[in-house]
Amino acid sequence: MQNRIFFPQAALDECIIDGRIELSGGELTIVSEKRTYRVAEAVRVVTEVTGAEDVNELIGKVKSVAFLQELGAELLETSMLIGDNAYDVVPGFTGFPSTSYDDHKKARGGFACEGSDEALVRKLMGS
Repeated sequence: MQNRIFFPQAALDECIIDGRIELSGGELTIVSEKRTYRVAEAVRVVTEVTGAEDVNELIGKVKSVAFLQELGAELLETSMLIGDNAYDVVPGFTGFPSTSYDDHKKARGGFACEGSDEALVRKLMGS
């Protein structure tokens, strides 16, 4: 499976305002690195809030909005309903790197700032 990264919406909003990233046409670009990701709307499922069993086994996972809608999910900001279950979620995007990190580093003359996509995004998001 191809590596993917979750970009929380709140962090993306800050990065867009600061000019650290650009988001356009389903593509997110980290400006300083010229690193691009194909993105799709997604949520990270934090917890089930009704006390019911998580029959869809979603807690702790990142799922695309399209997949969740196929399950019958209704999403509103940081809440999601699926059948009798209610969840707290973190809205955002999943990103799939346009190229491998090694290829990205080669294209930058071997001068990519971080050692992996995960490290790059952690630095970008300030965590």
